[in-house]
Formats: sequence, structure tokens, C-alpha cells
Amino acid sequence: MTQSQDHHVARMGGRDPHEENRTASPLELFFDLAFVVSFGVAGNEVAHLMAEGHVASSLAAFAFIMFGVCWAWVNFTWFASAYDTDDWVFRVMTMVQMLGVLIFALGIPATFASVDEGDHLDNTVLVLGYVVMRIALVGQWLRAAAQDPAHRRTALAYAGFVSLVQVGWVTMIFIDQPVGPAFAMTGVLILLELAAPWLAERYGKTPWHAHHVAERYGLFAIIALGEGLLGTVAALAAVVEHQGWSFEAGLMGFAGAGLTFGMWWLYFIFPSGEALHHQRHKSWVWGYGHIVVFAAIAGTGAGLHVAAYYVEHATVLPAAPVVACVAIPVAVFVLGIFGLYSYLMGLDALHVLLTLGKLAIVGTAVVLAAVGLPVVWCLVVVALGPAVAVVVDELVVARRREAALSRIRAGA
Repeated sequence: MTQSQDHHVARMGGRDPHEENRTASPLELFFDLAFVVSFGVAGNEVAHLMAEGHVASSLAAFAFIMFGVCWAWVNFTWFASAYDTDDWVFRVMTMVQMLGVLIFALGIPATFASVDEGDHLDNTVLVLGYVVMRIALVGQWLRAAAQDPAHRRTALAYAGFVSLVQVGWVTMIFIDQPVGPAFAMTGVLILLELAAPWLAERYGKTPWHAHHVAERYGLFAIIALGEGLLGTVAALAAVVEHQGWSFEAGLMGFAGAGLTFGMWWLYFIFPSGEALHHQRHKSWVWGYGHIVVFAAIAGTGAGLHVAAYYVEHATVLPAAPVVACVAIPVAVFVLGIFGLYSYLMGLDALHVLLTLGKLAIVGTAVVLAAVGLPVVWCLVVVALGPAVAVVVDELVVARRREAALSRIRAGA
């Protein structure tokens, strides 16, 4: 089935999962932009609380928000890969989901504040945004159920499970509990959210497109990396404001931009599209595992915001924890990429050593900060982790990766 060109109502019969030259649509790119706001607001909030020394509450709120942001995007992306008709109905329903994303973003500050205070989890506006998104998504699944008889049971299962879990989220609004018990309930609902697609797909597999999904995930990684550039600008501006344009300012710009670029390079080394095309059964771990990777990318940008607070003398954190605010999410990103790569491509001893080397470099930066090396130089050391890995990959690992792909093709 091809996309509608005249934008009249098209039949939602499912896309061809082997369609040639399938790429992201302009509507999908526009949809992704709605999430820029959520990443930016969450990054600012977690950096602010971190700078005040509220580490535990900031991390808990950030993890909660990142799951919500990423899960909303994941739900839309896999549905669109299978059923994007690009007619006016699909476009309007997508616009409604975008409105839900913006409402969700408006609720992020209140949620962070409530988690920090600990008396009550204020997720009312977040849930309202989710209700808007989910109403539109359920409508899309019901439309697919009506127009795609081959996947009717799967589509109805999706609609039912999504609606059921949403009832749970709405119920939480009316239960006044401290943050601890509320997060326990949240954990149960998150598990149900993750289980819903797996349960629905047991009735039949939706016709998602491997190369298209891989491209969509890469584009969302770029959206998250934008937070790293914003953090770099904030840190660079802080240095310039306090010291003027100096060598240290140049180092800060190099560290932030170099780190972000290195993470981008490492992510796109991974040939996800072709590996998924030949191993569709591995999509679950790959798709869900990316939530951790996306959160780590956004967390790196937030860490650079904390570095800006440090330069401005607006944080209670000493140098080593400030560097750790950048180093830890980078380490999580490195481990996430290693895990996903190894899961799809197979475990490679050289890749293990390379990953350990990256982690050692990143960890060394925190140690150097603890013994007195200036934060700016420590951030340069953090940036060296991805940079060294990129060089080694270009010289050695690329050939081994092509050999692994050849084995995957042969075994498909």
C-alpha cells in the first residue's frame, strides 16, 4: 500500500513491511519537533534540582518524565510504521497527539516540584496530556481494526490495552498519596504499558518496516542530542560571561560540542535497519532498550547545564559531582549502545574491550575532578571517550561489523 497523494481518506490496510525506499514522512518529522519542548523542559528542571543538591528527587522525576516522553513517541512511531496513510484523517489525529505532547510538557515543572517536595505526586497535567494522546491513538487503532481485517484482532487488542492502562493513570490523579507509594503504583502501570504491545502482537504481527523504524529512532536520537547542544551553549555562555572569550571558553565549547558529536557518531555506526530487517524477532529488546539510550542522551545535555551552574557559582555541588552529572549519563549511553549492538550483531571481544576503554576514560574524568583538575578540562576528558571509540571503530571495528552483518544475512 502506498501513501495517499491527494490526501483524501485512504484505506488503512497496513503498509508493506518490505516497501523499497521507505523513509520518514514530513509529518513524522514535524511530530518529532513537539518533543523538543519536553526534552528542553525536563533538562532544565533536572539541572536546576541537581544544582541545588537534590540528587535523588531529580533523578527519580527525570526517569519518570523520560519514560513518559519516550513511550509516547514509541507508540506513535510503531503504529505509523505499520499504518501511515498520510490522509487528512491520519494528519488530524497526529495533530491531536502533538497537542497532547505539548500539554504533557506543561506539566513537567509541577511534577518535578512535587517529587522534590515528596508530599504528593502532581502528575495531573501529565496525565491530561496522555489522555489527549491516547484518545487519538486508540482512534487510530480502531480505524485500523475496521479497515485491516487481517490484523483486526491485533488492532482491537492494542485499543483495549491502551485504554485499560490509561484508566489506571487517570485513577492515580484522584489518589492522594506521598511520592513513594505513588511511584510504586507508577511502576506497576509502566510494566503494564510495556506489556501491552507484546500482548497485542500475540494476536498477529503488525506490518512495521525495519529500515523505517531504524531511521525514526535515529531521528529521535538527534532530537535528544539537541539537548546536548543546548547544554553546551549554556555552559559556554556561563564561561564567557564570567571570564570573557578565553582559551577556557574555547575548551568548554570543544568539550560540549565534541561530546555531542561523538555520541551522534557512535549511535549511527550501528546498522540497526539491516540487522532488524533480518531479525524482526529482536525488535522488542531493541525498541524498548532505546528508552534508556534516549534518556541518557538527554541526561548528558542536562549534565552540561549543571556544569554551567558550576561556572556561574550557582550550585552547591563540588567539582567531582558536577563532572559526574555529565560522565554518568555518557556511561549509561555507552553501555546502552553496547548492549543493543551486541544483542543484534553478536558479542565481539574487541567491542567489549572498546566499551571498557570508553568507560575507563569517562570514569577517569571524575577522578581527575576530585583531585583538583578544572571542570572544563575534565569535560574534555569525558569527550575523549566517544572520540577515541570513533577512531578505533574507523580503523578496526568497521571490518568486523561488516563480517557480522554478512553472517546475519546468511542466517536470515
